[in-house]
Amino acid sequence: MILIKSDNDIQMLTESGRISAKIIQGLQAFVRPGVSTEELDNLAEELMKKEAVVSAFKNYKGFPASICTSVNDEIVHGIPGKRILLDADILSIDVGINYQGYYSDTAVTVGVGKIDNRIRKLLNVTRGALTEGIKKARIGNHLSDISYAIQNYVERYGFSVVRDFVGHGVGFKLHEEPEIPNFGRPNQGPLLEKGMVFAIEPMVNWGTWEAKILDNGWTAATRDGKPSAHFEHTVAITDDGPKILTC
Repeated sequence: MILIKSDNDIQMLTESGRISAKIIQGLQAFVRPGVSTEELDNLAEELMKKEAVVSAFKNYKGFPASICTSVNDEIVHGIPGKRILLDADILSIDVGINYQGYYSDTAVTVGVGKIDNRIRKLLNVTRGALTEGIKKARIGNHLSDISYAIQNYVERYGFSVVRDFVGHGVGFKLHEEPEIPNFGRPNQGPLLEKGMVFAIEPMVNWGTWEAKILDNGWTAATRDGKPSAHFEHTVAITDDGPKILTC
């Protein structure tokens, strides 16, 4: 069952999303060669405390950190630690918060120092795929129209979309129905209605779409070792079209 949010719920989620966006912007500004992913996690905790919110990730099914930090070939669910960011790395930062019982979720992939133009293209295409998916989050469209728009855009540029991890409903909990794959045929699944709120999150690989889980039991990485990018927004469906809450 897809949970419908009231106008008041959307107002609360808008504030939750605003705070998520503020936190992830603060983390992006701290990214540079020589910084460890653990330092970013510590900063995230400080920023969350300042905003009077809590991490939606920490202790969620045992996840040990407040944010996810996925480097280079890591797709999602990277665990912050002693790893030092190097020049030409790419880093995906995923932030989820609980603000007074309202959850928002957002992610961005950034270059560390100077990155290769080919890698920059991967980031730009993934960001563009998110935009294309959000455009389809409109009353009367089918859920799979979001999925199809993302896949069609990504594959046009020769990249691949991850199949094993998907977007999702969000709001009263971190993960709600429905699952939102980043691939599929159009005109499938439920019709979209006002008050639905989704975390739309294309995960795009340079090479094969196939993933593997690392020994820590959490982090997903590309099976071929090539880089991956991840962008995400929490989006509400309104009478006026999609409303990005995490901006």
